[in-house]
Amino acid sequence: MLRVATAGSVDDGKSTLIGRLLFDAKALMADQEAGLEDLANLTDGLRAEREQGITIDVAYRHFATPKRRFVLHDCPGHAQYTRNMVTGASTADLAVILVDARRGLTEQSRRHAALAGLLGVPQITVCVNKMDLVGYAEERFDTVVREFLEFAAGAGLSDITFIPVSALHGDNVVDRSQAMPWYAGEPLLAHLEGAPEHVGAADGPARLPVQYVIRASGERHYAGRLASGTLRPGDEIVVLPSGARSRVARLTGPRGDLAEASAPTSVTVVLEDEIDVGRGDMIARASEAPVASRELQATLCWLGDAPARPGATYLLKHTTRTVRAKLDAIEDRLDVTTLERAPADELELNAIGRVRLRLGGELAADPYALSRATGAFILIDEGTNDTVGAGMVA
Repeated sequence: MLRVATAGSVDDGKSTLIGRLLFDAKALMADQEAGLEDLANLTDGLRAEREQGITIDVAYRHFATPKRRFVLHDCPGHAQYTRNMVTGASTADLAVILVDARRGLTEQSRRHAALAGLLGVPQITVCVNKMDLVGYAEERFDTVVREFLEFAAGAGLSDITFIPVSALHGDNVVDRSQAMPWYAGEPLLAHLEGAPEHVGAADGPARLPVQYVIRASGERHYAGRLASGTLRPGDEIVVLPSGARSRVARLTGPRGDLAEASAPTSVTVVLEDEIDVGRGDMIARASEAPVASRELQATLCWLGDAPARPGATYLLKHTTRTVRAKLDAIEDRLDVTTLERAPADELELNAIGRVRLRLGGELAADPYALSRATGAFILIDEGTNDTVGAGMVA
């Protein structure tokens, strides 16, 4: 299964592109096709979205082709809904960013690209849309590509694919376009069908956040989903934050014992030694274990209506572990359209900045650049239980 986040500026045709993709891929139910007047309405599910002609919330759309299954995360483009895009893109394997061939990169396009880079989305596909309105000109497509690559260099983006499309007419969406013979690449659907999922997850350091302890047949099975890396019987492991060491005796999955397990597989682990392991602990291969710490430096996207200020306290949830956290300092605020940083005393709704956190318990976190799964956390307001921040460990 491939998780695909989509983003585009107002009137760039994002909802139309998704509608065209679903329609031409024959991924619609009969009743959806019968009442279809506007392709964009397939994903603009809220009444306010249809009335205003914009995307507000993240819409999740499941569909499948004979080759693979997909989950589309349709993300809003407006600056005031930055937190929604952060939510939708944070778990994506690939991001599709739309750019209007006539306008090139807009402020919103730059924001979408910067957020995709910040969130570590491993694959970026840029659909240069509305090619029909520029006469399907290769020169105009090349100009947009150069413009995007210049911005991408500063935003930390790599593995970028460019596809010229017309969502309205279906050019290069599911089928190759006869109007652009100069384009030698794949149409969008074929590109998505061939894209790798969970890029690099299995190659990272072995991390198993423990979700549950199961006692069966005199054994203790530590259950969880591998966040990254690969585990095998015989591997020396360390349990964090306690630091206790042992070796993997057995790995089991839904169909029995396993010779090895790779992220993102759900498994249970039996250890050779009787040691104290519980929910919230992290099992890591001893040779590549993270250092447990009571302090974090991180990039924080603020999701709460009340601004974040130094001295405030929250609950911090990292994988299966929750600890109290104090916002020690706000170092700066990032302008995602210019990539410039400036000093800040607070972070308001949708703002992104670098912060320092002091924790009430030790946390075994990785840098986000090393592992998205174990380098991410959320902050929770203890009074309301609202999620008010999404963080990436530096």
